[in-house]
Amino acid sequence: MINNISILKNITILYAEDEKSLRDITLNILKGFTNKQFVAENGLEGLELFKKHEEEIDLIITDVNMPQMNGLDMIKEIKKINPNIPIIVATAFSNTEYLLEAIDIGVDKYILKPIDMKKLLQVMSQSLLYHELKDLYVDKLTRLPNRNKLKKDLDLTAQDLMALINIDKFSTINDLFGEDNGNKLLIQFSMIIKQFFSSDDYRVYRIESDKFAVVAKDYAMDIKEFEILCEKFANHIEENAIFIDENEIDLNVTIGIACADNKLAYKYTERVINYARKRFEQILVYDNSFNIQESFEDNIKWVKEVKKGLKEGLFVAFYQPIVNTQTQEIYKYEALIRYINEQGEVIAPIKFLDIAKKAKLYSYIIEIMLLEAIGLIKEQKKRVAVNISFDDITNTKTTKKIYDTLEENKEFVHLLEFEILESEEINNFATVTTFIDKVKSLGCSVGVDDFGAGYSNFNMLTNLNIDFVKIDGSLIKNIDTSKNQQIIVETIADFSKKFGFKTVAEFVSSEEIYEKIKELNIDYCQGYHFGKPESKDKI
Repeated sequence: MINNISILKNITILYAEDEKSLRDITLNILKGFTNKQFVAENGLEGLELFKKHEEEIDLIITDVNMPQMNGLDMIKEIKKINPNIPIIVATAFSNTEYLLEAIDIGVDKYILKPIDMKKLLQVMSQSLLYHELKDLYVDKLTRLPNRNKLKKDLDLTAQDLMALINIDKFSTINDLFGEDNGNKLLIQFSMIIKQFFSSDDYRVYRIESDKFAVVAKDYAMDIKEFEILCEKFANHIEENAIFIDENEIDLNVTIGIACADNKLAYKYTERVINYARKRFEQILVYDNSFNIQESFEDNIKWVKEVKKGLKEGLFVAFYQPIVNTQTQEIYKYEALIRYINEQGEVIAPIKFLDIAKKAKLYSYIIEIMLLEAIGLIKEQKKRVAVNISFDDITNTKTTKKIYDTLEENKEFVHLLEFEILESEEINNFATVTTFIDKVKSLGCSVGVDDFGAGYSNFNMLTNLNIDFVKIDGSLIKNIDTSKNQQIIVETIADFSKKFGFKTVAEFVSSEEIYEKIKELNIDYCQGYHFGKPESKDKI
């Protein structure tokens, strides 16, 4: 019939016609070609259907002469709500005055009665240009306005009050129940949001797979009132499971709220929701204390500084001693990155390391640290440990550089150790095992750093061919006063000894902590009690 007739299967139409016989015949045919049909017997009924189902309806077909409200009056009211909705007018040839009026109010498609169904379907397919454009602004799954529509709407207002709502750990739900059930859940979740935040006062959007936005139509409303409503919504979600078929799914949400002008509300909610996650808070309202602009400026500054430091050799290693717990003699040093600015100020990695990772510059830093450590080994015959992350190990370019450097310095690398950062999630044991076997074959020792923090599990220790375990400082710093921490550290130490791993305690900052570490038979100690990180010339 027409080339793109199959595309009509995706659309939902509103069909208004008062003549029953014609309505039944036409509707019967339309059911075979379109996804869904809303049917009205007069203009007033058609208008009410459109108001109720505006987000679903893609196309309107209407008669002109109808009781209660004629088709043109209905069109005028609908155009006030959505001036872009495509409308096809069906009318007799004799009613030319209606066609002229229809053109005046923005109707550019018409079909003459008696209706030629081939012609009607052709005209409908031509109207799908709007449907394609609409997809740019409508989420196909939930039929909510999408991120594009949100940004467009925010551009039209001087100030906005909005909330960003994120379903916690939605990827886990997909893994447990499957994507089909995950999609059903999102549809139900979107319906719950719309129930809580009425269309009279709020606009609701789906921004990403598990992220939704709610914008107050009255930006001047009390932000505390908005926060209370958001809190009620969050509690409702937490207290009421969503049922998908026979599956009961419990959800939690995190919500960030902001009120701002100059199109900043969306940026602020994104930032504040990240703070909320880090602080394990359900709801957080943005205020000036977050210093978002200063944070951005600081990030930009440090990306430039890192690039400059790499280019000009401003990154150097400082070395902190690690001592034998029983004799207090220095056994080895840990190499720790420092940035020396133009004023000679020594800057710790807390200022720049995370930014270097996000800017994809971190791999260059591990190369610097490796060369620095080997330099100290060559000059002073000291044993040196270097940190390496899971990201470094999975980066083939980085590991090749490491292997090449070790091969070039074979006679020295027996004094080199690698500490794998255990606080980073290791999800590919085969890759880590390959790395460990390779560097150990060249004479290096390998251990796990920060054990007891992040993703710690004893099964990981038994699966990796390591030599030592460094216990995270968060478990050590209060071990002299915390019985719980003593028990955890003792468990790690006993487990390690049974499997032949040496143990190292970080953050040993006082005589009291040292005595407790000694009592627990930890092999080595590291911390300010024995020495701060120092430059190479001070060792």
